[in-house]
Amino acid sequence: MQLIVYLLLYPILFLISILPFRLLYIFSDFVCFLVYRIIGYRKKTVRENIAMALPHLSFEERKQIEKKFYSHMCDMFLEMIKTMTISRSEIEKHYKFTNLDVILDLEKKGKSIALLCGHYASYEWVISMNYYITFNGYGIYKKIANKYFDKLVHDIRSKFKAILITTKETISIAEQNHREGILGIWGFASDQSPKSSLKSHWFTFMGIETPIHVGAELLAKRLDMNVVFLKTKKIKRGYYEGTIEIMTEDAKSVPNYEISEAFIKKIEEQIYEAPEYYLWTHKRWKHKKNKK
Repeated sequence: MQLIVYLLLYPILFLISILPFRLLYIFSDFVCFLVYRIIGYRKKTVRENIAMALPHLSFEERKQIEKKFYSHMCDMFLEMIKTMTISRSEIEKHYKFTNLDVILDLEKKGKSIALLCGHYASYEWVISMNYYITFNGYGIYKKIANKYFDKLVHDIRSKFKAILITTKETISIAEQNHREGILGIWGFASDQSPKSSLKSHWFTFMGIETPIHVGAELLAKRLDMNVVFLKTKKIKRGYYEGTIEIMTEDAKSVPNYEISEAFIKKIEEQIYEAPEYYLWTHKRWKHKKNKK
């Protein structure tokens, strides 16, 4: 069954991927109408998330953010499909880095790098960084149930010289690389909700006390990684800009959880700046305490 689904969908995905950007966004408008107006995909979750995170806004203001979010989400989904056939020159034009010299300078210091970013704007095209770096670039992801689509994702990433690592493999592979002296840049999108457990670290995110991911920080401390934050800004439709910010070059000396908390604060800043580009479809605050 998995193969049948793959064979049926792949030609459609390929045809979408070869659309010129102008036609891609016309199609995105149509998809958005279906997803938002007809299907109402996760509309209840999106509306609740925005209301919890931005209670100071009026209902109409939140509604406008909601509409803009769905338009952006459909654009981003089709941009992900576009990645199947996008050329290097195209992606370099649509996602630019303002200060890659920060990463290149850190590489010269001979330590691996933990790169933290959020599910904001275009986290998909961050992989184009691999065109410029000398370290191995690792992307941490959740394995796709359909093994054929999982392979497709790997094939796409390999085009950008990215190495995909599942969440379960991350610690063992990172530790092995550290022992063997293999340096890398490890990408963590750590702003979504972790599983609730007694070991969770609670912190206030958008005024709501909730568990946050601390795995990237713990790994950086254990393996003495430099830690950076990648802030992505949407310039206009289809165009993004990434800026690197150094969080610490001595993770071991930073008190526990300070790196993770600082990361969450940076995500907050992005959301307040332009909330329509955050990924509101996931139940980010499914585990929460009282709002402060």
